[in-house]
Parts: sequence; C-alpha cells; structure tokens
Amino acid sequence: MAETKTNVMRMLDKAGIAYHSYTYDHEDGKIDGVSVATKLGQNPDQVYKTLVTKSGSGQPYVFVIPVAAELDLKKAAKAVGEKSIAMIHVDEINKLTGYIRGGCSPVGMKKLFPTVFDQRVLDIPTVIVSGGKIGFQVEVAPDALLKLVRGKTADLTVE
Repeated sequence: MAETKTNVMRMLDKAGIAYHSYTYDHEDGKIDGVSVATKLGQNPDQVYKTLVTKSGSGQPYVFVIPVAAELDLKKAAKAVGEKSIAMIHVDEINKLTGYIRGGCSPVGMKKLFPTVFDQRVLDIPTVIVSGGKIGFQVEVAPDALLKLVRGKTADLTVE
C-alpha cells in the first residue's frame, strides 16, 4: 500500500525539504499535542502545536509553540507589533486555514499568514508539527520550516 501523503508532505516535497512522517491512531479522541507525543514516544519539547489567532484589527497570525507550553497572548502581540491578540474560535479554523482542530499545520494554510515560532525551536535539531490531518505529523529541520513559511522566532510562552 502506498503511503498516504498529506498536502503538507506534498508541499515539503515540492520545496525539496527533507522530512520524516509519522502516523498515529486517533480513535481514542486524544489528539492534543502532549497525548500525540506520548503515543509516539516523542519528546514533547520537540513537538510543536499550531495556534491561529487574530489581532484586534482582525489580522490572522499563526503561532507555533511546544505542545506542553501555553501561548502568552501579550508576548504574542508584542512579537507581531499588535496591541492585542486573541485565539480564534474553533469554528473559524477551517474557514480561515483549510484545516480542522487537531490537524492544523503551519505549512499549507489557505493563505500564508504571518507565522512566529517560539524561539526554543532554534535549540532543537528537528521540530515535529502536524502533517495537516489528524493522525499525521512531520519532522523537519527548524530552519527549513521557518524559511518555507517565512516565519520568525520570538519568546512566546507563559513562563
């Protein structure tokens, strides 16, 4: 059987970016990042979740942080030069990104939104993010991923 390729994997292939893909069973409904990292025996400090937000003016921003961390909204706003940032409602995720909750990847959204990774991504050899579908992940070199999504880094998490 041929390996299923997600749109994220096809985009990484097209960009010539090496990656390793993982699949996991999600029948139990446990699709949060920490549960997924545990299922796959991965270091949660290396597995990052993709959070979609909007500024007060309605501009979407994407923040990518370690799965066990919490986004500091004040730090996030400062990182993108906005007064305030708020998480978008779960109902808006698909309309805005083309993804669903639990399968949101920084790669391959409907539009390339300003994307900021937690600065700790620079301290790890590879980062694991959603493969764009629940049950799929990709492991990529942080610099290649940052370049692909035109991302930057900043201190983003609650201490």
